[in-house]
Amino acid sequence: MFQKRAAAIHDISCFGKCSLTVAIPVLSAAGIETCPIPTAMLSTHTGGFTDIHVRDLTDDVMPVAEHWKSLDLHFDAIYTGYLGSFKQLEIVSDIVDKFRGEGTTIVVDPVMADNGRLYGGITEDFPAGMRKLCSKADIITPNFTEATLMLGEEYRDGPYTKEYVEDIIRRLGTFGAKTVVLTGVYFDQLQLGAAALDVATGEISYAMGEWVEGCYHGTGDTFTSVLLAAMLNGCALGDALQIAVDFVARCVRRTSKDHPYMVYGVNFEAELPLLMKALKLI
Repeated sequence: MFQKRAAAIHDISCFGKCSLTVAIPVLSAAGIETCPIPTAMLSTHTGGFTDIHVRDLTDDVMPVAEHWKSLDLHFDAIYTGYLGSFKQLEIVSDIVDKFRGEGTTIVVDPVMADNGRLYGGITEDFPAGMRKLCSKADIITPNFTEATLMLGEEYRDGPYTKEYVEDIIRRLGTFGAKTVVLTGVYFDQLQLGAAALDVATGEISYAMGEWVEGCYHGTGDTFTSVLLAAMLNGCALGDALQIAVDFVARCVRRTSKDHPYMVYGVNFEAELPLLMKALKLI
């Protein structure tokens, strides 16, 4: 068997666990060669820190991809996260076109908002551009804020009803992706998880895990990285969904007990051996 290879196009924070500092170790632990293209370098992630040093790397993204193309590199997955401008959306769209081949899974995590608000620096018209990129994806993984922004409707706080969740996810399924995964699903304050739609069959599956109080940064990046890792290791969608939800729940639970600095991100590193066992790699 050949080792699977994924291109990860995200920003990188020098401190704080999110984006590439999550995607690379999670996918690598799952046996997947992970090739990063950083879209920006930040001294820390943007959740709870001030006076952040940021270097935009937009002009470096396509030259990296073009060099890869000259080497005739092929990827089993192209995985995108936070993209900070329309120019980056256009560049990533071009990269998808360049590298999409038979068996290439395109994963778009439309990282741009949470808790009913766009992230700082993201303009009101940006969700329409992100929706266009999502139309090229095989898998999209929005949270409720990102979902409602792309649908052009008002954000609603949970708890949610099954009818509401399934209405949102089916309308997201019209964008063009083969699989829609909606995160932040909860029907009460006992469990938190995700729902997934297989667009071809219309089947919706759920995966729920333990609710842990608090705000933990980087959990969305962790979730999507694990979901992709599981699917590249041959897991069916429903199984991959549950593995990702369970992993994030364990990371959050460990972090809530181990240290008070939740803003730094979750302690996913300590849980990687259990992920490898869940994927039957050890």
